[in-house]
Amino acid sequence: MWVFLAIVSALCLGFYDVSKKLSLNGNNVVKVLFLNTLFCTLLMSPVIISNLAEGYIGLGGTLHGHMQIVLKAVIVLSSWLLGYFSIKHLPLTIAGPINASRPVMVLVGAVLIFGERLNLLQWGGVILGFFSLFFISRIGGREGFSLKHSRWIWLSIGAAATGAISALYDKYLLGRYEPMEVQAWYTLYQLIIMGGVLLILMKNSDAGRTPLKWRWSIVLISVFLTVADLAYFYALSIPGSMIAVVSMIRRGSVIVSFFYGVIALHEKDVRSKLIDLSILLLGLTLLVIGSA
Repeated sequence: MWVFLAIVSALCLGFYDVSKKLSLNGNNVVKVLFLNTLFCTLLMSPVIISNLAEGYIGLGGTLHGHMQIVLKAVIVLSSWLLGYFSIKHLPLTIAGPINASRPVMVLVGAVLIFGERLNLLQWGGVILGFFSLFFISRIGGREGFSLKHSRWIWLSIGAAATGAISALYDKYLLGRYEPMEVQAWYTLYQLIIMGGVLLILMKNSDAGRTPLKWRWSIVLISVFLTVADLAYFYALSIPGSMIAVVSMIRRGSVIVSFFYGVIALHEKDVRSKLIDLSILLLGLTLLVIGSA
């Protein structure tokens, strides 16, 4: 069941990436991100309202529990800020595969921190994931997005790294709290933090004063993300689920964003990128079979 939920999460993440690309084109990154946190909070608000109506503040009813979720919100927002700026400037066919390298980072943490052990098929999938990351970095260099000269590549890698930290922290949190509570409260704290960031930028920076261009795809960012996170959190809460495998399966979201980049945006060097995508998909297939 946890593998199926991870696949559902992956599909939603793919449409989430496409919605981000549509929303951020020529738009104010910080304001789009703020609206994302607002709509996500509204979608999850029934959980918070239900908690408060019952006289329960959630997350074990302790300040410590809420501080743990505030930390989760800070980590996720850091990843999002880096990811939003990078996906605005990078082709989807490059940004997607870089983000798909996140499970490799999660694997290292899962083995070191949680003592997870992978079987032969799962290791084969992870090795192919490593090779896919190396391959897409070479392709990016040919398009002028090399590690040496492009800050957007580094922002994308930074987003993947902080996302990996968030995934490992999720495994810890979901062993202690209910998935719906974790998602509801961390979206609320994200909104509060992002609101403060936006106010500061609007007073002290041109980035905060740049006009927002409204697009309905901004709403879709929140819808797809909320569904993706719900499926993901419930997958991790199931006994026996493996964070390294769930994280790798979720990176299958690159399929959706990749083909959108090729078909709708007419991005370049499709043949080489398709080879890289095929390698990644083979790795994901080995992980799914090895986890069945």
